[in-house]
Amino acid sequence: MPAADFSLDSVSVLLVWTAIAIYALAFIAYAVDLARRSDLALQQKDASEAAGARERQLVGAASVAAAGAAGASAASRVRAEEDAAAVNLEARPGARRRYLWARIGTSLTVLGFLFHVAADITRGIAAGRVPWSNMYEFALTGTMLIVAVYLVVLLRYDLRFLGTFITGLVTVLLGATAIWFYTVVVPLSDPLKSVWLVIHVFVASLATALFALAFALSVLQLLQARRERLAVAADEACGYAALADTGAGAPAVNPAIKSGPRFLRTLPSAEMLESLAYRFAIIGFIFWTFTLIAGSVWANDAWGRYWGFDTKEVWTFVIWVLYAGYIHARATRGWRGTRSAWLSIIGFTAVMFNFTIVNMFFKGLHVYSGLN
Repeated sequence: MPAADFSLDSVSVLLVWTAIAIYALAFIAYAVDLARRSDLALQQKDASEAAGARERQLVGAASVAAAGAAGASAASRVRAEEDAAAVNLEARPGARRRYLWARIGTSLTVLGFLFHVAADITRGIAAGRVPWSNMYEFALTGTMLIVAVYLVVLLRYDLRFLGTFITGLVTVLLGATAIWFYTVVVPLSDPLKSVWLVIHVFVASLATALFALAFALSVLQLLQARRERLAVAADEACGYAALADTGAGAPAVNPAIKSGPRFLRTLPSAEMLESLAYRFAIIGFIFWTFTLIAGSVWANDAWGRYWGFDTKEVWTFVIWVLYAGYIHARATRGWRGTRSAWLSIIGFTAVMFNFTIVNMFFKGLHVYSGLN
């Protein structure tokens, strides 16, 4: 290997570790942002409880029947105030608020992304081809596209609450890639010497990035849905306690409402998170469908058949079926909510299984891990 190529590859590795360090700092900044959101949510909850206490004092002066009706009304008003506060924080994903640590995290993410792109480009120049012919290069490009899609989406929707998940995921994947999957630059094998390498693998990486965003949103959807269910249960408990209350006593509140991260109160509703996850999954599914078709065309050019039940072919189709089922289930009214979110999570788990376990431990024509 020429000395210049080796030098560029070394520069690429250095840029990769620099990007990892910056992503780790971005993760810390985003984590601080979530902690600050939790404090803000707690302050709003305290203010709402104070308003509820004042309301209950007024109710205590009325009769038992009036107390019951007014207490239920007070509980509803308190809940309305809490919901209004949450809406003011993040009424829509596109709503912008000046969260300082979120802005710091986003700035660091952009900086890490620039180093990430430089690492990918220098690896490609060192190899003299597109840098996605083995697990190391595919992971390098795939994680870069995850960050790219996240940053592009921020131009339309304020999804900075996903920053901790995205930067954490990329830091772990990129760090594991640099430690365990690194391989020196080697020439392409004959089946890979095709324009379909550029098209097929890039589109698959882009689909994976979109699925990653949908996965993150689905996880938050499950957490938010649980919090909303507990909030409704607490309202009902508060209403029943008010009906049984004879005056000045404070109605019991379901302690379960205190469970779960407080920052969830500053995020969009579970329904809105589900809608966003569905949109990203649909776009990713379109790209994955093209990946499946392009792979068949490439297989025919390379091996003279469109389909041969190779391990990689089978798992690509399995992933396609999972996301097709998720989209169909989401479009069917009875499968919205928690069940559709789990399908999204299972689909992305299959994507990661296909990239790691299938490449490392299964034999087949499509396995190009580059590992010995």
